[in-house]
Amino acid sequence: MRRVIISEKQLESLVGALRKVNEEHKEGSYMSKQQLYVIATLAMAMWENMEEGEQLEDWMESKIAQCEQSIISVVKTFMYDEATSDDDLRQI
Repeated sequence: MRRVIISEKQLESLVGALRKVNEEHKEGSYMSKQQLYVIATLAMAMWENMEEGEQLEDWMESKIAQCEQSIISVVKTFMYDEATSDDDLRQI
């Protein structure tokens, strides 16, 4: 198994981006936006570092599968809510 390692510069960039998001969104779901950014960044780093066909431990595969299902559920509901907002319904 490989460890996901990011450079100090990448970490500083990530922290800076999170601070910027935090400052811009004092209200609402700014935490969700930050969390999605961290998930996407770390998932991409892991994807890039994994060898083709590399085996993960069973518990890791299980957590990834659970995460995938959770994200799919949230995104589908979010997209449905966006598509059926009051503005969209007025146009029908």
